[in-house]
Amino acid sequence: MFEGWFGRRSSAYCSQQFPEVWTDFVDCFVDSVLAKGVTVPARYSPQEDVRPTFLPAVPRLVAIGDLHGDMQKARRAFRLGGLVDANDRWIGGTTTAVQVGDQLDRGDNEIQILYFLERLQREAEEAGGKLHVLNGNHETMNVAGRFTYATLPALASFYEWQAMHSWGANLKAKCGCDLKGKGPEAPPQVVPPRTSLDNTAASTARKTALEPGGAMTRRFLAAHPMALQIGSTLFVHGGVLPMHAKYGLERINEESRAWMNGSLPHMPSYLGGRQAVVWTRDFSAEDERRCDCGALQQALGMLPGAARMVVGHTIQEAGINSACDDRVFRIDVGLSKGCGNGEPQVLEILDDKEIRQLREGGPPKQYGHAELEQRGWLDRVTHWRGEAPEKQQHT
Repeated sequence: MFEGWFGRRSSAYCSQQFPEVWTDFVDCFVDSVLAKGVTVPARYSPQEDVRPTFLPAVPRLVAIGDLHGDMQKARRAFRLGGLVDANDRWIGGTTTAVQVGDQLDRGDNEIQILYFLERLQREAEEAGGKLHVLNGNHETMNVAGRFTYATLPALASFYEWQAMHSWGANLKAKCGCDLKGKGPEAPPQVVPPRTSLDNTAASTARKTALEPGGAMTRRFLAAHPMALQIGSTLFVHGGVLPMHAKYGLERINEESRAWMNGSLPHMPSYLGGRQAVVWTRDFSAEDERRCDCGALQQALGMLPGAARMVVGHTIQEAGINSACDDRVFRIDVGLSKGCGNGEPQVLEILDDKEIRQLREGGPPKQYGHAELEQRGWLDRVTHWRGEAPEKQQHT
């Protein structure tokens, strides 16, 4: 019936509103299938809502570590933080939440998590709250075409992403209306049947979606910052070293966004290598003696109002913990089944000073609010590094 209806009508028959309505309907259907649930309108994209790198303090702040493609554990973490209900809808009210990166790799539910976070960003905004999502080293690796840690089911899901959008584009074209420029862009090639899927085809689909300027990168990743300061707390996946602070966090976020959107030809140097803002482990070693507290203090001192750093990236087998007199909090608990299968924990910061670790089935762990005078802090630094105070000031 529908085929006959579409076949009999010319493009002139379509009303002025029909192309937009039909496009929105198809996009919503495609997104709902891929997200395995409710999504925000397809035309909403976080890149339309690029936020500042430095934001004022908030009454309640919740930080969530690496998710790595594990939707079940992601749900548990957000529920633990009082952010979503049993139906995964935002109930955090005016709470501000930060997820510190690494949504991709090691788990099978990457696309579902990306949709989940995108929807919660919109719902939090409507409730007067915020959800900030950072990029980690696994996001930058994938945009750069490195899929070493992608699981086979995750690769297949990108093939399905490509196939669904190709199907949606064909369905929208059936109305005979000019839909150019409306809704998500579909891949130009015809996608073969699912039965012909192999790793090469799946990897190609992943590359097309996630490369700089790719549809998925532009929609889900490009607008996300590499570093974000809220009140006196600096959030970053790996760590902000003094050289990053000197270069400028706003500049890092702007250039990273441009690279992911496809307008900067090469990946910025501060996103690759051991000292990259998404790769460094200088502040995340579980053994506090291996943490570079001097570099930490120097970096924080270069950022107005910064008192502490919250990082992910390195699994903390003992759970969320702090180092350097509570100047750095490490919140990657390895919750994904693909890397650690740890129990969810989240960090809560109240009124920019009271800090607690929230755990399932147990009371919160309270951290002391370390308000050290500058001289006392530097004395500790020189003790840890084995340097004289004069040398410390020049590191």
